[in-house]
Amino acid sequence: MTAETVLSNARIVLADEIVEGSLVLRDGFIAGIDAGSGRAGEDMGGDYVIPGLVELHTDHLEGHYAPRPKVRWNPIAAVLAHDAQVATAGITTVLDALRVGMDEDADLTSADIRKLADAIEDSVAQDRLRADHFLHLRCEVSAPDCLQAFANFDEDDRVKLASLMDHAPGQRQFVNLETYAYYYQRKLKLTDRDFKLFCEKRMAESARNSAPNRAVIAAACHQRGIVLASHDDATSGHVDEAIEQGVRVAEFPTTEEAARASKAAGLGVLMGAPNVMRGASHSGNVSARTLASDGLLDILSSDYIPFSLIQSAFFLGDMVEGISLPQAVAMVSKNPAEAVGLDDRGIIEQGRRADLVRVRVDDHVPVVRTVWRQGRRVA
Repeated sequence: MTAETVLSNARIVLADEIVEGSLVLRDGFIAGIDAGSGRAGEDMGGDYVIPGLVELHTDHLEGHYAPRPKVRWNPIAAVLAHDAQVATAGITTVLDALRVGMDEDADLTSADIRKLADAIEDSVAQDRLRADHFLHLRCEVSAPDCLQAFANFDEDDRVKLASLMDHAPGQRQFVNLETYAYYYQRKLKLTDRDFKLFCEKRMAESARNSAPNRAVIAAACHQRGIVLASHDDATSGHVDEAIEQGVRVAEFPTTEEAARASKAAGLGVLMGAPNVMRGASHSGNVSARTLASDGLLDILSSDYIPFSLIQSAFFLGDMVEGISLPQAVAMVSKNPAEAVGLDDRGIIEQGRRADLVRVRVDDHVPVVRTVWRQGRRVA
């Protein structure tokens, strides 16, 4: 039996323009786009209809599973809570970022991470979820247990992306040791002497583990068809290393130099939507707004605030000169989908998946009113 829905009286955000008209959804796909007011259907009241958002890097799930130190929530319940939050923020495809390689101060273990992955996969199999969920492995290559933890995902075909990251002090995100001290010394309540020893240990682990772990993980990802991302590149040398390793996405470059080199090399430059909304990085690194204005931004990620993804798209489309709303929406839909090979979604076009979001804008804030995944209303 054919399932058909018509959405009429909508402002439809296409790849390069906004048209007023109707959408026909049939059996989970976009079957027609009609300009004008000729079709009857579910009245969108002049609201925007945009493609469902595609999220490549959200750290949000772990907070639902471990909401307090030493507290563990039921993993399926944690996944469902996370899923409800991302779906109602307009995200119809999400790559849940899970840690691979633990720092000594981590509250979670590799067993916890595998338990979360199992909960995601069981929930996909049981059709419990509103959004379409895949996995993103955040590989802390300086950690001694990184390769052992990575091996927990050897047979996991929902892994779409792996990022190579090193949060040791003195480089990349934490070139400025004052910033590192603000984050870690306060978090761990260390004396100045203990903090110095902590930094020395982290830097020694990085020197010992980072290069060999990068090489092993990069080779494994190429063999399995998993897209590679670099993380917190700060110099053109970091970008050269990423290119050698076959990286396709540059996550959160910390300087304009690294973003410019990544863009020139054809990498997809990804920045945080919270950075866009705040106007600055919380670590004191380059502003995503600056990169957007300079044509150096391709993909946005909600990172730690799910709603920031749709908020940043409408902000850039409204407030940043030279960026249209269709271009800004592409940063949260088409561009991230294409970056990880999900070519069936991310754009409103006949034959694509009917992953859609109805949005009204009130006082410059987008209000998500309805979400469809594969033509089915999920929020």
